[in-house]
Amino acid sequence: MSAGNKGSGWWSRLLGKTAVVGTAGAEEGAALQTEFERGVEHHRQGRLDEAEAVYRSLLERQPQVAEVLHSMGVLQAQRQRLADAVVWMEQAAEADPGHVTARVNRGNLLRVLGRREEALSSYEDALCIEPGHRDAGLRLCSLLTELGRMEEALAGYQEVLVSSPEDLEALFNQGVVLAALDRATEAVASYDRALAIKPDFVEALNNRGIARWKDRQCESAVADYDRALTLRPDYAEAHHNRGIVMTYMRRWDDALASYDRAVACNDEYADAWSNRGSLLADMGRHDEALASYDRALEIKPDFPEALNNRGGIFRKMGLHERSAQDYSRLLTLNSAYEHAIGNRWYAEALVCNWAGFSASRQGLIEAIKTGGAAALPFQAAVLLDFVDVQIECAKNYARRKYPAAINPLWAGESYHHKRTRIAYLSADFHDHATSQLMAELFERHDRERFEFSAWSFGSETGDAMRARLRSAFEYFHDVREIGDDEVAAALRAAEIDVAVDLKGFTDGCRPGIFAKRVAPIQVNYLGYPGTTGAECMDYIIGDAEVIPEGHEAYYSEQVVRLPDSYQVNDTKRLIADHTPTRAEAGLPASGFVFCCFNNNYKITPEVFDIWMRLLKAVPGSVLWLLEDNAAASRNLRREAGARGVDAERLVFAGRVLPPAHLARQRLADLFLDTLPCNAHTTASDALWAGLPLLTCRGNAFAGRVAGSLLRAVGLPELITDDLGTYEALALRLATTPGELAALKARLKQNRLTHPLFDIDRYRRHLESAYATMIEQHRQGKPPQAFSVQALS
Repeated sequence: MSAGNKGSGWWSRLLGKTAVVGTAGAEEGAALQTEFERGVEHHRQGRLDEAEAVYRSLLERQPQVAEVLHSMGVLQAQRQRLADAVVWMEQAAEADPGHVTARVNRGNLLRVLGRREEALSSYEDALCIEPGHRDAGLRLCSLLTELGRMEEALAGYQEVLVSSPEDLEALFNQGVVLAALDRATEAVASYDRALAIKPDFVEALNNRGIARWKDRQCESAVADYDRALTLRPDYAEAHHNRGIVMTYMRRWDDALASYDRAVACNDEYADAWSNRGSLLADMGRHDEALASYDRALEIKPDFPEALNNRGGIFRKMGLHERSAQDYSRLLTLNSAYEHAIGNRWYAEALVCNWAGFSASRQGLIEAIKTGGAAALPFQAAVLLDFVDVQIECAKNYARRKYPAAINPLWAGESYHHKRTRIAYLSADFHDHATSQLMAELFERHDRERFEFSAWSFGSETGDAMRARLRSAFEYFHDVREIGDDEVAAALRAAEIDVAVDLKGFTDGCRPGIFAKRVAPIQVNYLGYPGTTGAECMDYIIGDAEVIPEGHEAYYSEQVVRLPDSYQVNDTKRLIADHTPTRAEAGLPASGFVFCCFNNNYKITPEVFDIWMRLLKAVPGSVLWLLEDNAAASRNLRREAGARGVDAERLVFAGRVLPPAHLARQRLADLFLDTLPCNAHTTASDALWAGLPLLTCRGNAFAGRVAGSLLRAVGLPELITDDLGTYEALALRLATTPGELAALKARLKQNRLTHPLFDIDRYRRHLESAYATMIEQHRQGKPPQAFSVQALS
């Protein structure tokens, strides 16, 4: 937002005293005085050459006259000869040790030259000579603010205001400092005093809006911006700041109009172009967002925020190589820029660009361990296999971005509802992997014991899944155009007992709602494979496989273990009747088909090495992969060639509708899982379609999901504990048709008899977990870890 200190220019007054009496007699002195006044008049009229000639002539006759020396300094500053001007100011101060103005102006010039410590000394010298000097005090405070010495600056402004309580500049800049110190209420009071003196002080209105925004008094902030804009319609900063608040309130059309007016007032306003791009990205208007970021970077090529934002929109558009380029450039500008290391590595992972892979991974781990904001929690959860690193990353992020509310909305009250009220919050209540897993659970929930509501902040897609989910819930709230504060207030007003977050830190998440503490119990469930690190989340739902005994310390939440698998599965998932031919699927007519339909970013060099050795060891075999993006396919083919494997043995499958995707998996022989991030929904898809899946168990949640599913479907022998065993078992299954056929037969039988796809058993276990959470709460106990007992 636009704020800043308000003050005068380089010098506090153009010309000071006009007395030039030196060593001359009275008559000569009078003549010199007249000559000096003539020079001053030239100076005031902007006739600098003539003024300078007069001053030089005077100094030839009287070299030590402070006012002439000072005036020469002012003149040289006006000519932009700043270093020369400093010298003239120093000579003026030497000629007259009591010349405060020369010292103040010397400080102003040194500050412009970037010599800030010398400037500080110059202001301090002036104040030693005249302790109450207003300009010296204000300029000193302004410089202290610039240097980040906020408490000292605040003390200085307060000292000025003791002697001059209505000094507008001091009141304004005191507000700036107080806001920077996160003392928003006091900042507002300072601006109030300034506005009481000067009601049309538009800069104070703008900055009071900023202070109110910091305190999340959104409507009051907007009122300040609107009043400022009534007084000054072309005030670009106020339009821009209004757009920021409107964006937070999710009043996106109003926000866009504000940004549009900001750039119309000032087409060179890079911040406004960048924030306009971020808004358009949130609105799903990616091409327009990209154009806004491009404009911001055209204005300011080394604009870190715009580079970061453009890298993000390139990722959303699937242009991952360009995304990686922007993050690389960003890191050259600022190697510690927030999340840039993780963002670049994730962009490279999305296209399977493994240059410097091991070094990048180690660098990211070290940066996170030192407490830096090197990566987003999701990146640590899926790219790294270190639970200690993951929780450090998540805690650091949650602490910075979503600290627990100082005044939580739920403050300990007890609810006594006839039915326990459960709210599910997600951006994915449409045809998305989360809903594909959960839809039947929502339909089957026990309505006699529980009241279930959906709070949707994702797009209104209008697809069949969306319609199904609307019917599944008693209450379906579309809150995508409502800000976090309003959604949180609505949840509190609804007296929700258990608020369930299905997003964690994935795309479209809104952790800010939970940070306000909207319910007695808040749960991290299913959509995010790891800890949130957030104080406001009470529980995480897992099982003994994804969160084994002894791993509790790596979760900020209390661990609730379901008895089979944490993952729910919809048994209504349709598999198309038609199975494509191998030719239709792009597969060769014969030969063993290894497959992995995981997202490409999950493929690592270590796992790919194994896959290539398997292709070499099994003649005629192929590896069938998901084609997520053309760059990844190109890079994977190149990597295959580098390992001595014909690139044509990699077959890429485009995305199709879920029923067709499930049906085509009948053509595969063995699903090869990835590490450190396993198949999740993709794993249950394969098992539901009857395709055996081989996994290697990792250390963290995301690398243990497939093992959880295999145990729940009765195939634990397909879980390995190291990549060597994984490779050996894959080779054995690919070359022992009888053993693989027996596994397929068992999977076919177990699919309908084992817990993984027993939706009602799962539903009862989950509801038992909710009931236990509520019971512990009603007994006055804090959240405590527990395991749900298996039901018959």
